[in-house]
Amino acid sequence: MKKKITVPGIMALKGGDKVATMITCYDYTNAKLVDESDIDMILVGDSLGMTMLGYNGTVGVTLEDMIYHTKHVVKGAPNTFVIGDMPFGSYNVSVEDAIRNASRLFAEGGCDCIKLEGGTDFAPVIKAIVKAGIPVCAHIGLTPQSAAMMGGFKVQGKSLQAAQELLDSARAVQEAGAFMVVLEGIPAMLAKAISEKLTIPTMGIGAGASCDMQVLVAQDMLGMNEWVPKFVKKFADLHTTIIGAYNEYVKESNARTFPNEATQYNAKIEGIENLK
Repeated sequence: MKKKITVPGIMALKGGDKVATMITCYDYTNAKLVDESDIDMILVGDSLGMTMLGYNGTVGVTLEDMIYHTKHVVKGAPNTFVIGDMPFGSYNVSVEDAIRNASRLFAEGGCDCIKLEGGTDFAPVIKAIVKAGIPVCAHIGLTPQSAAMMGGFKVQGKSLQAAQELLDSARAVQEAGAFMVVLEGIPAMLAKAISEKLTIPTMGIGAGASCDMQVLVAQDMLGMNEWVPKFVKKFADLHTTIIGAYNEYVKESNARTFPNEATQYNAKIEGIENLK
């Protein structure tokens, strides 16, 4: 059984040889599978809006959604560090609302820390939540909650000015007290530069191999979706496997080869022929 990593343990990974890994998870059954694996961390991401609820993006996800899914993941993965994602609107109205909502997700969801999107502008929010006693993972670069402002899910930081702004944001969230930062959808060379200049670990998704840690959406890396982003490798092809299993179930049911003697209850009932 693996030993659960901690906030100090994550911070100690900075600059080391071990690349910690994180995967998204939204339910008890899959959390149990992650807990039996070598994966270090789970992100209960607001990506559940797309992967579990069928939304076109993450904006429609509520705090109640996040608390509900987080508490079941925590129950299924007691040996895995769990991050709860702050949904759109839960932290960008006021600092007071941010502390209140982060406290709810942290306490009711039972997660080990919370994550929120945004750089320099949200540093005061991060500082206040950390001061309230809640560990914070920051998230900069391609931030899905603000994708509409970016013109869609597009790579960020491709110009020198944009790269400097992202580095400034990374420094701002570090100074505010975030113990780690997700770098999403940025050029690999920029992620490398940011990782080298920060004292907190970086978690990459679509940010190259130089980050201290890596994260992927489970449905993407397991091949449950036919299309995946450029930065995803399909480590399995569950789309084909699952549909094949469903179709085989239909075939055997129609052929009446399932259920069979091995998969039915075969108790003998004397006088069954006398039922009226």
